[in-house]
Amino acid sequence: MPSISPASGTEAPDRTTGPDTSSAAVPFMARNRPFGWLLVITGAVGWLASGTLVLEKLAVLQDPNHTTVCDVNPWISCGDVMKTWQSSLFGFPNMFIGIVAFAVIITVGMALLSGATFARWFWVGLQTGVTLGFAFVVWLWSQALYDIHILCPFCMIVWAAMIPLFIWVTIRNISAGIIPLRSGAARVVADSGWIIVALLYVAVAASIFFAFIQVFAGTSGF
Repeated sequence: MPSISPASGTEAPDRTTGPDTSSAAVPFMARNRPFGWLLVITGAVGWLASGTLVLEKLAVLQDPNHTTVCDVNPWISCGDVMKTWQSSLFGFPNMFIGIVAFAVIITVGMALLSGATFARWFWVGLQTGVTLGFAFVVWLWSQALYDIHILCPFCMIVWAAMIPLFIWVTIRNISAGIIPLRSGAARVVADSGWIIVALLYVAVAASIFFAFIQVFAGTSGF
């Protein structure tokens, strides 16, 4: 269960998750305070993007002819993406999932910044949730590029937030022993955190370029 450190501001060691994630033995971004800030920032970015999509979705429901703030052209349009079945995979708009999920991430981040610690089962649950969220985002990315052929800018902001969120939650849990991994491999992964994030950003940008290369070249193949 969560516990709060004394008023001195020092963080109570998390004895339920193996190594203390505020010690010098773990990567800087996997320590409690930097990691807490990462959760707050990525959660806030994802929440704001999801919230904007919710507002635009409500406007579209009120007026089917509403032009969303990111309707730029036939290939960049939140409104057109909202009309697809992929945008409501579970029977309701996907952005409502983001509103709830990113709010949880922000809350966890704020708790860590306040000195809270959590039991092992909590980190297992967070890892599971973030992994499922990342897998869902990867699926939405593939649908946008190779099936729908339309980009939603606010959806891409959510993609951008999910990448470092997933990578650093995973690295944090590897460093804390939640995810078992040999020490050598764990150190390599931990030291490569931001490199992995950067490579994923480059891969996403490249996939968008090649999927829409005919648009960039000035011709439409869709």
